[in-house]
Amino acid sequence: MAVPMPSKRRSLVVQTSMDAYTPPDTSSGSEDEGSVQGDSQGTPTSSQGSINMEHWISQAIHGSTTSTTSSSSTQSGGSGAAHRLADVMAQTHIENHSAPPDVTTYTSEHSIQVERPQGSTTSRTAPKYGNAELMETGDGVPVSSRVSAKIQQLVNTLKRPKRPPLREFFVDDFEELLEVQQPDPNQPKPEGAQMLAMRGEQLGVVTNWPPSLEAALQRWGTISPKAPCLTTMDTNGKPLYILTYGKLWTRSMKVAYNILHKLGTKQEPMVRPGDRVALVFPNNDPAAFMVAFYGCLLAEVVPVPIEVPLTRKDAGSQQIGFLLGSCGVTVALTSDACHKGLPKSPTGEIPQFKGWPKLLWFVTESKHLSKPPRDWFPHIKDANNDTAYIEYKTCKDGSVLGVTVTRIALLTHCQALTQACGYTEAETIVNVLDFKKDVGLWHGILTSVMNMMHVISIPYSLMKVNPLSWIQKVCQYKAKVACVKSRDMHWALVAHRDQRDVNLSSLRMLIVADGANPWSISSCDAFLNVFQSKGLRQEVICPCASSPEALTVAIRRPTDDSNQPPGRGVLSMHGLTYGVIRVDSEEKLSVLTVQDVGLVMPGAIMCSVKPDGIPQLCRTDEIGELCVCAVATGTSYYGLSGMTKNTFEVFPMMSSGAPISEYPFIRTGLLGFVGPGGLVFVVGKMDGLMVVSGRRHNADDIVATALAVEPMKFVYRGRIAVFSVTVLHDERIVIVAEQRPDSTEEDSFQWMSRVLQAIDSIHQVGVYCLALVPANTLPKTPLGGIHLSETKQLFLEGSLHPCNVLMCPHTCVTNLPKPRQKQPEIGPASVMVGNLVSGKRIAQASGRDLGQIEDNDQARKFLFLSEVLQWRAQTTPDHVLYTLLNCRGTIANSLTCVQLHKRAEKIAVMLMERGHLQDGDHVALVYPPGIDLIAAFYGCLYAGCVPITVRPPHPQNIATTLPTVKMIVEVSRSACLMTTQLICKLLRSREAAAAVDVRTWPLILDTDDLPKKRPAQIYKPSNPDTLAYLDFSVSTTGMLAGVKMSHAATSAFCRSIKLQCELYPSREVAICLDPYCGLGFVLWCLCSVYSGHQSILIPPSELETNPALWLLAVSQYKVRDTFCSYSVMELCTKGLGSQTESLKARGLDLSRVRTCVVVAEERPRIALTQSFSKLFKDLGLHPRAVSTSFGCRVNLAICLQGTSGPDPTTVYVDMRALRHDRVRLVERGSPHSLPLMESGKILPGVRIIIANPETKGPLGDSHLGEIWVHSAHNASGYFTIYGDESLQSDHFNSRLSFGDTQTIWARTGYLGFLRRTELTDANGERHDALYVVGALDEAMELRGMRYHPIDIETSVIRAHKSVTECAVFTWTNLLVVVVELDGSEQEALDLVPLVTNVVLEEHYLIVGVVVVVDIGVIPINSRGEKQRMHLRDGFLADQLDPIYVAYNM
Repeated sequence: MAVPMPSKRRSLVVQTSMDAYTPPDTSSGSEDEGSVQGDSQGTPTSSQGSINMEHWISQAIHGSTTSTTSSSSTQSGGSGAAHRLADVMAQTHIENHSAPPDVTTYTSEHSIQVERPQGSTTSRTAPKYGNAELMETGDGVPVSSRVSAKIQQLVNTLKRPKRPPLREFFVDDFEELLEVQQPDPNQPKPEGAQMLAMRGEQLGVVTNWPPSLEAALQRWGTISPKAPCLTTMDTNGKPLYILTYGKLWTRSMKVAYNILHKLGTKQEPMVRPGDRVALVFPNNDPAAFMVAFYGCLLAEVVPVPIEVPLTRKDAGSQQIGFLLGSCGVTVALTSDACHKGLPKSPTGEIPQFKGWPKLLWFVTESKHLSKPPRDWFPHIKDANNDTAYIEYKTCKDGSVLGVTVTRIALLTHCQALTQACGYTEAETIVNVLDFKKDVGLWHGILTSVMNMMHVISIPYSLMKVNPLSWIQKVCQYKAKVACVKSRDMHWALVAHRDQRDVNLSSLRMLIVADGANPWSISSCDAFLNVFQSKGLRQEVICPCASSPEALTVAIRRPTDDSNQPPGRGVLSMHGLTYGVIRVDSEEKLSVLTVQDVGLVMPGAIMCSVKPDGIPQLCRTDEIGELCVCAVATGTSYYGLSGMTKNTFEVFPMMSSGAPISEYPFIRTGLLGFVGPGGLVFVVGKMDGLMVVSGRRHNADDIVATALAVEPMKFVYRGRIAVFSVTVLHDERIVIVAEQRPDSTEEDSFQWMSRVLQAIDSIHQVGVYCLALVPANTLPKTPLGGIHLSETKQLFLEGSLHPCNVLMCPHTCVTNLPKPRQKQPEIGPASVMVGNLVSGKRIAQASGRDLGQIEDNDQARKFLFLSEVLQWRAQTTPDHVLYTLLNCRGTIANSLTCVQLHKRAEKIAVMLMERGHLQDGDHVALVYPPGIDLIAAFYGCLYAGCVPITVRPPHPQNIATTLPTVKMIVEVSRSACLMTTQLICKLLRSREAAAAVDVRTWPLILDTDDLPKKRPAQIYKPSNPDTLAYLDFSVSTTGMLAGVKMSHAATSAFCRSIKLQCELYPSREVAICLDPYCGLGFVLWCLCSVYSGHQSILIPPSELETNPALWLLAVSQYKVRDTFCSYSVMELCTKGLGSQTESLKARGLDLSRVRTCVVVAEERPRIALTQSFSKLFKDLGLHPRAVSTSFGCRVNLAICLQGTSGPDPTTVYVDMRALRHDRVRLVERGSPHSLPLMESGKILPGVRIIIANPETKGPLGDSHLGEIWVHSAHNASGYFTIYGDESLQSDHFNSRLSFGDTQTIWARTGYLGFLRRTELTDANGERHDALYVVGALDEAMELRGMRYHPIDIETSVIRAHKSVTECAVFTWTNLLVVVVELDGSEQEALDLVPLVTNVVLEEHYLIVGVVVVVDIGVIPINSRGEKQRMHLRDGFLADQLDPIYVAYNM
């Protein structure tokens, strides 16, 4: 698997060539996966053998209790490789599939076969077990109704009167169903008999066992007060303190007395018996903890031991606070040293930690406590059902629960441990474990006191300095027992350098607390290997299994018989993923070797039940959740009755449906089985279970595989986290590991690709995401492990800051909907007939008819704009047409009719005399936005020349902007270039010479120096259809296209806008647009001359220094109509967001604005217009005033909101239907809904029809198609150097293939639809709204569907707070997502998984490449539109200088 190395800026790595990398296919899975579409409501497949189908179905229909639930939400499938591997395995007869394995040999009597479909193959009804009703929707698969029936019913009752559904005349099953993976017919199934519950040996009550733990403490404290109870160590491994039983007894009494009598007042004590108190002690002070714990037992208050909160926001500390709050804790006991170390406020108070209740901190050191009076004595009772203590447990999701343990359970547990471990009085035990919970607490604090044992406690801080310390203490104290984790054994091996004086022969028992973890076996074996020569005997190693709920579940007994080897199981990984036990051979890699954790505890009964659904007994060759029935277990989750019922009150069922016992069992949270001889084997935890495509994988197994990959030392052991995230209705595996500080990028990627291969070959499951983070950056638990749920949380919210990421969505995600097959196209004739039959009108609409409108339009009698200007100069010479504002908002320049006329005359003379131009010659006008540009334009008309407006080069950025100017000048075949003196110098400067060949410029005329004379005559065109000007623009796809505008079209255009906006000489209009192309140019240069209104011109570039300039001008001049671009609107929204109050104070008032039109050539940006409206609502802006226009190359303005007529409407359409080129209206807020805003009203004299871009047939209302337009102001064609006739005729002279085949239409190249609304137009007709969806050129064809980049970009921008902008494009059928990062570069890699997730979830697409770049890299044109094709070229030419490029596998 050649992983393409991602590129990272300033990286040390030589990049692998991209050519060597064939992008993976984006289709979902190959044929051999048998990807049959499952019935989304699914009946079980009949591959389960002996299932009585009718019985099962009848139960399923009656919402029965026998169907199962699984932790995954969709059963979707494994990769093809897994199937091939399964076939290979079936042929090589290692596993004898015909007969069940020998695990079943110890069942004494044959019980009934279980009649029940298997969880992994069926869709389930919700189980109603106990009274906990779990709700699950049909597998998370979108069923034909998009919401569950109940919710739908509710929504329907609340909804406003429902609009009639838009029926398509042919309905196809458009609903994109996700693939439901079919079960593998070769998958192993359990074949053994039903298991029998295993009983532990009887708990033999010894006569002198104490009646309660406090009684034991009292006995030893008074009989042998000098006996050592606990020895604590300092960080040098020297004994720090020895606590004797006498001191433990007297100090505990002192604590008990003070808790009950010295807190609060005599009348109102703060703590009463039965109350809960927190115990906050550091890991290096077991003595203080022990005193406090027994003090609580004596005072009959309930201790809740927790970790020391080091900072206000420790990983998981907030959840512990919630636990304390729910337990009603108000007092925290702590030690002096710990109290001093807690964070303090300036006043010396201990601040309240985040999420914690208010606590009184109480120091338990003897010197701070009052002595109890002589007559006071604690009340020592026999053990009863009161709660003794609460142990906290962190769940998979990070929440913290408190498990309550009663006094009788506490005592019985100590007795069972004493019996199982053969503890005797005064034995010495070395404890390395955390003494506050779990095995460390049970052996090192509780059972030890019952037996008057001496505990040597090794703090974690000493282990860090000297990993051999525990072995040295075993030798020094000749300890009989040691309690360790496999980690401690591993560390000791690493640190072991042939120590001479090590002798472990005194050990009779080495308790391995995490012996149930599948990878502990390797530590045990390796440890035995090395230390066997130092006196360690094999039978001494005793792994045990435990859980917070069931306490000790099983423990291997110490024996004296060294001939009896411990139990081993070599199990097939493949079988385990289906929950089936198959014995395999050690040679293979894909096996799990597990060691037994001994026998069931004395006095307990154990069985295993299916992990989900009804607790049905497993078969003998089936993996299940171990359940225990005993006195010595927890009894509840404090305060959570529902969860308690599901965990602590389970009644396992036999196949007959009868419970196996009247006593409740407790779920241990451990997955395993009871093997031959009653040995218990654990293969994983319920918390670590990940169900991917219906197969179960254990996080611990995947960790073990990752750690076994060479180089072994690449990731620190224990610094790796594996969890699953749900993306697209299935769990996906994520691995996060800390890499060594010295590893190079090359090493990282080699290791990552090896891990992927290893996990794929051993577990046959794909890893969705592999992330490496710098050393020591993952959130830690107090004892140094990784805080899993916190890590997952950081991953999901994008604040993990990995330094390397590898994502493999192509290999993992196999449940995408099938790619759309294009139907054989229905002919346009049948579409039309179908529409008529279904009573649907053809989608066409028009603005007001110009012929019908009677208005006193004086300018109409002139055919040419140049004549209109001359007429105005004669009739209203001093009427101001143009006012130009500077960045301070003061008038920089203004032009009256006569001033403009005279200036234009001088320019005409200049063109004729200095330029020697003929009529019809092309002149490039290179001016900044302003008055000069307007004068030069009319000067050209007066001289009979054809003007082309060109944006001047940017003085700070000549290298990139000047070539565009040069290109337009050349392509437009300009004979002359007119400009200002300043730009003149710029065009001939040294910088310009570096960018272009300055010798090939045409004649350059500087209009700052004009001749003083008038022309002999002003040119009058012979025919209105001759060329008036050329409009050049760079489209969003990066094409430079010039269109020809005739005199007739120009006049018609101005008239249409005049009528729509009701413009006349007394009106003022503010324009903040670029005046170089499209509607922006027409409004800036032409409309005022035609209609006579005053235009207040605001160059958008001035807003960079003064963002409020435009709005202040609108307010100051009391303007009613204003035009801007999206970039201006965005600048105001971002730049003035926080200044609305101060603007209000400056008198900014927008209440007079009736239309604020955004000039655009794209789908309306509804989010931007809405946030703009919201932001300036306080300044008087009417929300309905903001609207958009729509124009394109073939027609510069098709729609424009105008003054009269209904407000623009917004509809919500189903985004999935749009991908299939169909429009389906949905309610706001429904899933996959997309808001679309109408693009303004259709201009007078414009007709629109929606046509199928392929067949050119007319479409019905509410069908998505290409917008075709017919109007007097259509451009008359492209102006191209090569005169590409085919392109031109197609775009400007198209006819429908059916229906009205006579009219000549121009094709806009945009997809959209028309919808007749309930509103009425100015002329009383029902109003037709046009909705623009997106450009055809921009749309991406992926998996047979049409995607609009903006939709994917919107999702991506929402994915993370640091994504400011995004652009997508395709490259060799891969989707490339470019995101601009506003944040530190370490956040760059956080974006990769989030971007991939959101695009998968919302668009069912797999992202091929994620490119993270700096702000401003995505090119944007003057209209604020993204230039995606330029970006694509930059990406392919490797010019983006990205922060990071991730290639998803």
